Formats: sequence, structure tokens, C-alpha cells
Amino acid sequence: MVPVADTGDIREFLMSRRARLTPAQAGITEYGRGRRVQGLKREEVAILAGISNEYYARLERGNLRGVSESVLNALARALQLDEAERIHLFDLARAAAPPSDGAPTGRPTGRSRTDVRPSIRRLLDSMTETPAYIRNARMDILAANKLCFALYAEVLTPETLPMNIARFVFLDPRAPDFFVQWDSIADDFTSALRIQAGKNPQDAALNQLVGELATNSTAFSTRWARHDVRLHQTSMKCLHNALVGEIELTGDALELTGDGLTLIAYTAEPASRAQQQLDLLASWHAETEHQADSAYSTTPRRPTTPI
Repeated sequence: MVPVADTGDIREFLMSRRARLTPAQAGITEYGRGRRVQGLKREEVAILAGISNEYYARLERGNLRGVSESVLNALARALQLDEAERIHLFDLARAAAPPSDGAPTGRPTGRSRTDVRPSIRRLLDSMTETPAYIRNARMDILAANKLCFALYAEVLTPETLPMNIARFVFLDPRAPDFFVQWDSIADDFTSALRIQAGKNPQDAALNQLVGELATNSTAFSTRWARHDVRLHQTSMKCLHNALVGEIELTGDALELTGDGLTLIAYTAEPASRAQQQLDLLASWHAETEHQADSAYSTTPRRPTTPI
């Protein structure tokens, strides 16, 4: 299977960043008329980065083998990349060549984990007033606490784990109703997968997932072609729950660095309507569990020993 992050991805990423930057934004004074190129020209990027036209053309063709960190940093400044884009550029360069060829050093990469340590599960379960789940870099939800199951009712259940949340967003017809701000969610998940593709292009399961989404979802393939990346640490999420209706929560992504996993936790402002909705959801879930336990305890069971 062809890796997700190849020379085409490098070329298209650099070209897309160059195309969005105008000469005025780059501080370049234009003379005359008849500019045919959208955004900056190759030679203008080369001048801004302090490298030759030929060298930049080689980089934009996707050949990043042996490129130094100083050149990448200069390129990031010339293209006015934000932090997420700069990290992505370094990841693409790292994936393009082994360390022996002089690839930039940086964060180690690896395939997405599919297990959760018992202590992490205990941490998750201890968050009784906060909906939370654990996912890997491929967007597989591996574990969730009880309040999260209540919040994601009929979407996420213990029986459906592991569940790929990106597959749900793009291929499940329920997703636009559940995620009220679906377009924003779709952008976020595409961006997250694009970042992972740059870090670990040899992940066969990731390649398969991206291929499946691109084949079956025009919304995904269109977003994937943009090469947009962003860091996701905190954002507002508006979800629709059958019991409490639309609920707006703050979603925070907490990296479990040693495990290669991410904990997603939802919170509400104290005394807010969203907090009242969360309290109602927690109360309803506790009552439902209590009723289920009571029904189980009063159900006659076959004796395990002779009477």
C-alpha cells in the first residue's frame, strides 16, 4: 500500500501554502501588471527563505532528503507557517528520509496503540462528573467513562468499542445531527488525520482508513486535498443529546505522552445551562443504573448449590 505521506503530499503542501500567501502579505513590492501566479512565485519564496531557486524547486517537487533544520525553519518563516504547519513540515521531512540521510531530529513516531493501561482506565472511571474518552492518533475511541456513554447515547456504547470517530463523522448519517457544528468537526478530524499521516506514513491501518474515507465521502476528500493542519488542544463543541437537547461544552485534549494516546474531556462553565444539563444527564444515568441493578437483584436465579 502506498504511504499516505509521499512526495506528492510534500509538493502539494508547499504549493498550497505558497498559493495562499500574497506578495503584500510577504512584504514584496510588485511592479507592473500581468501577474499569472496565484500567491507567491517559487523564486519569491526562495528569496524570502534565503536559498537558491533550484534548491527550492527541488524541495517543492517533494525531495526533502537531507534538508537541514535551518532550511526548514527558513522555509516556515518565508511561508508564514503557524506552529501546527511548521511541525507538519518537519514531520514530512523526517518521513522522507531516514536519520542517516540527515533528516531533522524530533519527536519519535509510531503506530497507533490499540490498548489502554489499567491505571489509565481507572483514571477515566474516576472522572464521574466529566464526560471523557481515550483515543489513539488514528481516531479510534478505545475507552470511555459512564458519563461519556450517556452523552454519546446511541452513538457510543461499551459494545461498539473500539469505534473510529472519524469514520462516524464522515460515513454515518447520524453525525450531522449529533455534531451540531458538523463542518467544524469535519475540519478538525481531517486536520488531525493529516497530521498523523505526516508523522507516520507507514501506518497501514491509517492508510486504509484514509482511503476508505476518501472513497466514500466527498466531504472528506475535499478537505483532505486542502492539506490543512492545526493543533487541537481546546475548543467548544455543541452536541445533540436525546435527553438534554443541544449542549455546548469545552473539549480539552490532554496528551498521554508515554502511551501515544489522547484523553478528551468535556467540561461546562460552573452554574451554566450546560452544567445543569450535565448534572441532569449524570443524575438520569445514575438512576437508570440503579433501576437496572435493582431489577437484576430481584430476578430469581437458579441456585448454584443443592438446597
